Amino acid sequence: MSSENTETRTLALANSRLDATVRGLIGRAQGHGSTVRMLVILVASFAFFTALQPAIFLNPVNLQNIAVASPEIGVISIAMMLAMLTGGIDLSLVAIANLSAITITTLYSQLALTDPEAASQAMPFIVLLGIVVGLVAGAFNGFLISRLGITPILATLGTMQIYNGIAIVWTGGSTLYGAPEALTAIGDVGLLNVPSLFIMLLLIAGGVGLFLKSTSLGRKALLLGTNPVAAKYSGINSRNVLMNVYVLGGGLGGLAGILFLVRNPTASAEYGSSYVLLAIVIAVLGGTNPAGGFATVWGVVLATITLQVVFSGFTAMRLSAYEYSLTQGLILIAVMVIDQLSAQRRQNRGLGKRKPLFSRKERNSA
Repeated sequence: MSSENTETRTLALANSRLDATVRGLIGRAQGHGSTVRMLVILVASFAFFTALQPAIFLNPVNLQNIAVASPEIGVISIAMMLAMLTGGIDLSLVAIANLSAITITTLYSQLALTDPEAASQAMPFIVLLGIVVGLVAGAFNGFLISRLGITPILATLGTMQIYNGIAIVWTGGSTLYGAPEALTAIGDVGLLNVPSLFIMLLLIAGGVGLFLKSTSLGRKALLLGTNPVAAKYSGINSRNVLMNVYVLGGGLGGLAGILFLVRNPTASAEYGSSYVLLAIVIAVLGGTNPAGGFATVWGVVLATITLQVVFSGFTAMRLSAYEYSLTQGLILIAVMVIDQLSAQRRQNRGLGKRKPLFSRKERNSA
């Protein structure tokens, strides 16, 4: 009996791993399609606004603005993608970024008042502390979700309010000045006319992409989102995976706070208040499955740039922010409708090719 049980467990484990492998291949194929789709939309958007307002849209200053504005929301969107990859969501990312920026600005400015030289020397450690703040905030999110079993949307909604409340009490609701000048200087340099902020976005995206493809935790996160049952029977500790993913997301949130300061040397509890919904839109547009299981980092990067191109084009045409929001929603719904129709078409094609268990003659004889 014990040998039969062992064989049954072995077959179940093999079946789970096969199921996960097949789903992973499907997810990668869908992710590749999402990246190509976003590239097509980006090129079409760029060409459209270039045709309408070539003098304004192709101005080097405008192109620089697109590249400089993309990284901060891009990093937050990548962090959102990681949470959604496991079937969850993280609504606290912008609050974490602001808390990180406020921590850096406060510590540096207070130290600079008494000893500017010491503040300059301690700047790297203060910036590193901003990332640590993000990691700690992410760990608290992970604890609520993975250990206490609170639904991610409710857990991160609550922590978003907590982190925002801390930031408001800390700053008194006002804007803080005195961020490290070295961070601002980083934003003023570039490589071959490409802003350093945009290069940072590409490096961060490459690192996260490498994490998902080449590390055990990344593969486990993909499997957990694809098929939690298969992940369980494959011996994956889902609680540890969730904990680590939300810690990493918090760290990216802290890194986004540093990018806030690189672009604009002020810190506020209200900065980027619209970024939460925008990050969700970008993650989904970039090919992230809201139910979990697959995502593509470069699709998210392309979606970020696309929406910045659309925003820049709307600004050039003197259209309002409300019209831009309306366009965001229309693009998102259009992409989801296309995805849904494509999925149904693939499913119907698969059912049509499936061989029946019994022939018509056998069914009639029965």
